[in-house]
Amino acid sequence: METLMLNVEPRQGTGKEKAGRMRRGGKVPGVFYGPGKSTTSLCVDAREFHFKLENAEGSHLIQFASPAPELHEKMALLKEVQRHPVTSAPLHLDFCEVDVTKPLQVTVPLHFTGKAEGVTAGGILQSMAREITVECLPRDIPEFLQVDVSALKMYESIRIGEIPLPAGVKAIYDIDTAVVSVVAAQVVVETKPAEAVAEAVTATAEAAPVGGAAPVGGEKK
Repeated sequence: METLMLNVEPRQGTGKEKAGRMRRGGKVPGVFYGPGKSTTSLCVDAREFHFKLENAEGSHLIQFASPAPELHEKMALLKEVQRHPVTSAPLHLDFCEVDVTKPLQVTVPLHFTGKAEGVTAGGILQSMAREITVECLPRDIPEFLQVDVSALKMYESIRIGEIPLPAGVKAIYDIDTAVVSVVAAQVVVETKPAEAVAEAVTATAEAAPVGGAAPVGGEKK
């Protein structure tokens, strides 16, 4: 995966008022932290964040460019984005420092390709997971993992252990966990509302002769 370059600036002071002025000025406040180091306050240009990371899928290795020595050329992952509850605009960013020489665990999206044989036969493709957790070096993080479902027949599944992984990448958790399968389409049975059923029962009872049906060959005495 290509490393994303991101311009960041050190941020002086905290608090809602300063953060609000920063957002109105086109900046998104954030923090940068890592094992054994103090948290550094920073800010990112909102437009640059939008074009580079807003719609980025999965986990991406980021390299900072900054006038501050404590931030310049640091490698990080975007760990959390706090958003406005109405507009979804980014309000605060959390970046975590990574050591490119040490493996880490990240989530990687799954891309399902092809048309399953079971779907052609009338089944439905059902995905149980849209991403899986893998372990690898930061520079080896896959952008996504491609899963070809073309050979899937009815009631068959593809499990984590069957997903092709790049060299140096290994799946975490139970490799027997299914991520996608083909299931039968559900048959929808039309049922009458309870009121309609009750009315039908009442009408039948009212239509029946009092005392039961007459015997064959004459009236009931």
